[in-house]
Amino acid sequence: MHSYITTTIPYVNARPHIGFALELVQADVLARSRRARGDKVRFQAGTDDNSLKNVLAAEAAGQEVQKFVTTNGLAFLELGPALTLSVDDVIRTSSDPRHRPGVEKLWRACADSGDLYLKQYEGLYCTGCEQFYSPAELLDGRCPEHLAEPERVAEENWFFRLSRYEDQLRSAISSGRLRIEPAGRRNEVLALIDAGLEDFSASRPAARARGWGLPVPGDPSQVIYVWWDALGNYITALGYGSDPAEYQRWWAGDGRRLHLLGKGVLRFHAVYWPAMLLSAGLPLPTGIFVHDYLTAGGRKISKSAGATVPGPAELAATYGADAVRWWLLREVPRAGDADFTVERMIARADDELANGIGNLVNRVVAMIHRYRDGRVPGGGQPLTSYRDVAGRVDAALAGFDFRAATEAVWTVAGQANRYVNEVRPWELARRPDSARQLDAVLHTLHATCAVLAAELAPFLPGAAARLDAQLTPVDDVLPAATPVFRRLRDNVFG
Repeated sequence: MHSYITTTIPYVNARPHIGFALELVQADVLARSRRARGDKVRFQAGTDDNSLKNVLAAEAAGQEVQKFVTTNGLAFLELGPALTLSVDDVIRTSSDPRHRPGVEKLWRACADSGDLYLKQYEGLYCTGCEQFYSPAELLDGRCPEHLAEPERVAEENWFFRLSRYEDQLRSAISSGRLRIEPAGRRNEVLALIDAGLEDFSASRPAARARGWGLPVPGDPSQVIYVWWDALGNYITALGYGSDPAEYQRWWAGDGRRLHLLGKGVLRFHAVYWPAMLLSAGLPLPTGIFVHDYLTAGGRKISKSAGATVPGPAELAATYGADAVRWWLLREVPRAGDADFTVERMIARADDELANGIGNLVNRVVAMIHRYRDGRVPGGGQPLTSYRDVAGRVDAALAGFDFRAATEAVWTVAGQANRYVNEVRPWELARRPDSARQLDAVLHTLHATCAVLAAELAPFLPGAAARLDAQLTPVDDVLPAATPVFRRLRDNVFG
């Protein structure tokens, strides 16, 4: 099975914040998990460079736009090693040679379907969102996302016939052909469709865009709307418009096509993007998973509002990637916002990673060396939590419930720690008549820790590799009771 997994591509008007790290880490877990189960996976990320807000930020910084977006984009690329991400490819929309040919091909395909037309328009525009709002959508006259008053804009643009695709979108979503999770977000999209979809502006005057962006094919007085441009990255990065074989492999063929995104951009991904694909005669995504926001003191963390907590790269450099990843996966619910503090992150890492999992493996390895000269004895029985952990993790991730998935892994560590305290191997070691019982206990504990390391790998690849290194030299021959671990270890650790 092929699995294509994407994050949104962020504007590079400022440095990344911890909220975007959530999406990256979630996508990385899905990619690593599917690889470990045998899928062929492509994990795609990128940066959205062709935005008016990037132009305005460059002007404020006194820099040339291309230099500005290139420099700022590096901060997003640095999140790969900082958070131990297994990204397969990154696309940068202002400079990647694959992008413009693909966006132009998509535009022409929609034009050939009769879905693009010129129209004079006047409306309220939020540069932060890069979208027009109707008065009814505003909160006390302000953008609901940025709480800023929109600008009144009157101009002639190319429009896309979104209204033509109401029935097809409703059918695809209602039938599950385009799966949107959680269910509340699916219902939100269906309500938008049922309220009636209006055609949207798919271009901007080149003059207002300061000449920045991709020209509309055949009309250089206009640039392609940044959201149209940005959404296209999901297929241009695969070679749509430049590499038909690669595009066929990852998008047009059978397989999963999954987008991860925040709730603030749901309309673009679950309404605009599928409609564009339908117009162009291209396959739809198979799934859209929507996460809510991270907050600090109850307020959304964002670049435009000014980050109120250190950035993800800084957090990882200070406290380690494992601590950052573990908090994001253990604390953030499947639906609902989560409030971040450094203190909560540290407490979670100390309690569960250091004192829970790390201490367990250290104790087990030390006892095997002390009591059995580093050789793992036979005769143990697997703990109940270890027997079904893989199935529980898979079921949770299939439902995009990262908190439940990490809870399944943590349950193994918790049961193993209780088992150590109940059977007290150090007391068994003092009784010669308990040698066989001690063998069974040590075998059980080593096998459990081995499975724990393998199942932890998608969530904490760094910690899992260190645990594996601790456990493997104990015995060159893995215990017969760990076939699941041997299979996973081959896939995860090579």
